[in-house]
Amino acid sequence: MTTYQVNGIELCAETYGDPTDPAVLLIHGAGASMIWWDPELCAMLAARGRYVIRYDQRDTGRSTSYPLGEPGYAMSDLAADAAGLLDALGIERAHVVAQSMSGGTALILGADHPSRVLSLTFVSTSTGDDSLPPPSIRYLPEPDYNDPSAVEEYVVRAIEAEAAGHFDEAAARKLVREDMTRARNYQASMTNHFAMNFDAPAYGELPMPVLVLHGDADPLLPLPHGQAVHDAVPGSRFVVLHGMGHGLSAPYWKTFVDEVTAS
Repeated sequence: MTTYQVNGIELCAETYGDPTDPAVLLIHGAGASMIWWDPELCAMLAARGRYVIRYDQRDTGRSTSYPLGEPGYAMSDLAADAAGLLDALGIERAHVVAQSMSGGTALILGADHPSRVLSLTFVSTSTGDDSLPPPSIRYLPEPDYNDPSAVEEYVVRAIEAEAAGHFDEAAARKLVREDMTRARNYQASMTNHFAMNFDAPAYGELPMPVLVLHGDADPLLPLPHGQAVHDAVPGSRFVVLHGMGHGLSAPYWKTFVDEVTAS
């Protein structure tokens, strides 16, 4: 893992594979650091001839952190960070894959920096339209952030709630413990992305190939959210992952890799 100076901040990133292969930039969802992209999944992509980049966005992992409730950036800044990271790595263009809330970041990249994007993949994301169905899950009450064990349990149970039956308790707990250890401020990681300015444009026509992947058992953003993204991006390709919840769980990795590397 290497720290890069980008747009006046620090971004921590890690790469897999041959730098001469087409690049795939992985952007995880709100509050999730790079390690939410499993190393085995990254290695699978690299084995298929892709140069894979995962990174900590602002307020996650080892990247720059901000005071609680005062993120000091907008979603457009996160998109500029992604483009800046490509600059720091000497990459002209990349396939961009975005999970959940970071679909907005990818949308800005596609709309405002189209020359940097080979293709866009939206995973378990949404247009945010108020008419779409609400989540069907309930989370535990927010934990006492001074109690690490309570925070760990809160996040593990959230992963379970979103997994739609594809839940590995040991793997989830290991992930959360590592995430808590790596974070500069874990409470900021869990809250500040929700406090930023969401200045992404509306979904619409994009000049690059667009893939929409969505689980039909997603309890956080039910399937109509993915359908709405597909409908809002003319020419996009829609792939429904049967039985998958909100997270990209291991049984779906091969299909994910097949679809992403088809572009």
